[in-house]
Formats: sequence, C-alpha cells, structure tokens
Amino acid sequence: MTHAARFDCEMHKSLAATVEAVEEFFEEFHLHSQAMLERVNCFQAELLVREALTNAVVHGSGADPRKQVRCSLRLRGKRLLIAVADEGEGFDWRAARAKSADALDCSGRGLEILYRYANRVRFNDRGNLVTMIKDFDKRNRHDRSEERRVGKECRSR
Repeated sequence: MTHAARFDCEMHKSLAATVEAVEEFFEEFHLHSQAMLERVNCFQAELLVREALTNAVVHGSGADPRKQVRCSLRLRGKRLLIAVADEGEGFDWRAARAKSADALDCSGRGLEILYRYANRVRFNDRGNLVTMIKDFDKRNRHDRSEERRVGKECRSR
C-alpha cells in the first residue's frame, strides 16, 4: 500500500466462543489484511486481532460455545480500529495492567501484547470490551520510550 493510498474496510462478526471460531474468523481477516496492508503492518494487525479474540474466548467466555464474542474491525486509511466484546463477567483490567508475566509463565502476556502493539487500548469499566487503535503512520508509546532509552544508552557510551 502506498502512502497516498486510502483503503476503507469494515468487518463485523459475532462468533461462538470457541478457539475454532476464532481461527475461522482469523483466516478471513488474514486475507483482507494481506490485500490491504504492508507486511509489517499485517503482522501487527493480525497479532492484535488474534490476541484480543483469544482472550475474549478463553478468559472472558471460558471457551463456552453457547456464549458469543463480537468483533468489529474498521480500517480507514492507515488506522485500524479493533473492538472485541465477550459475554463474560469481565475482569479488573486496572489490576491486571499493573502486573507482568514471569518469564516461565505459560500465560499472562496478552495485555502486554495489546499495549505494546496498539497505539491506544481502552476497556469498558466491566472489563468485557476492549477497543484498540493501531495507527500505522505513528509509533506506539512503547516504541517511543524504547527509542529514547536506546538513544540514551548510545549517547552514554
């Protein structure tokens, strides 16, 4: 996609809260993202979508196929909006944000991934809806702070 190109695309889907349904949705999203985004942007977009959907299914809905997970995606130009909601009770995202996974943990990195790759991450108060913005023209907060840290290390040598 060239810098001047502008693409608009929307996807809205309600899925059974199963890992298989996530994979089916993800295959469809993958085809759209490959056609509309540069390779590095595809990776970031796909990582955010997969992680948010998997968290909603596994943690939010307990992988209960009777529950639904809703996903809305909107790509306008170089900005991707992702919203994922589940029918679970929610969680205390403020407390979870303050924690980080240990190196040997098998899970617990989902929020870290969302905050690392999205420019903006917001939860509703209940904690069963996440909305993310990925602006492919801007670096996210983590990238800027990492850039400053690396810059300081280089200058001090």
